Amino acid sequence: MVTSFWRDKRIRLRGIEPDDWAAFMRFAEDEEYLGDLLNPPRSAEGFRTWAKEQAVATPDGDCFQLAIEAVDSGELVGAVGSYHADPRAGWFEYGITIGAEHRRKGYAAQAAVLLLRFMFAERRFHRCEARIFAHNEASLALHQRLGFVEEGRLRDRVFLSCRHRDLVVMGMLSEEFSRRHPRHEARPR
Repeated sequence: MVTSFWRDKRIRLRGIEPDDWAAFMRFAEDEEYLGDLLNPPRSAEGFRTWAKEQAVATPDGDCFQLAIEAVDSGELVGAVGSYHADPRAGWFEYGITIGAEHRRKGYAAQAAVLLLRFMFAERRFHRCEARIFAHNEASLALHQRLGFVEEGRLRDRVFLSCRHRDLVVMGMLSEEFSRRHPRHEARPR
C-alpha cells in the first residue's frame, strides 16, 4: 500500500542528505561520459559541501531538487527537480538525471510523474517544459512516452564535446498530464 504522495511502488522522492554526496559525484561523471555536460573536475569535498548545503536549504519558491531512492534497496538512483518557475504565468521547467547503472529500469518515468503530479495538482501550474539535448535519444523517447510534445528545436544552442548541438524544447500542459496519468484512487491518509 502506498502511503505517501512522494512514494510509488518502486521509488521514493526525498530531500538530499549530506551522505548523498558520493552518488551525486557519480551522476556528474555519468553526465560527462554521455557528453551531456562537461564541467571542470570537482573535488569530493566540493560535493560533500554541496550535499550538506542542499540538506539544510529551504526550497526557493517552486524550485527544488529531490533525490530519487529505490524503495527495495534504499539506494540513491537519481535526482529530479524544478529549476525555473513562473507562478504568475503558470509554467515551470524540470530536469531529471538517473545514474548510469540504474537507467532503463523505469525510475525516471516514475519520478517524473510524481514531480509533475505535485506541480500540476498541488502547486496549480499549467505547463511544464523540459530542455533536452538532441543527441540524448533515450531522454527524448522517455518524454514522448510521458506525453510531452516537441515544441521547438534551438539549433546549435549548446556547445558540448567540441561541437555545437541542438537543444529540443518539449512541453506538456496540465490537462494533458491528467488525461495521460490519471489518479486511479485517493491516497490513504
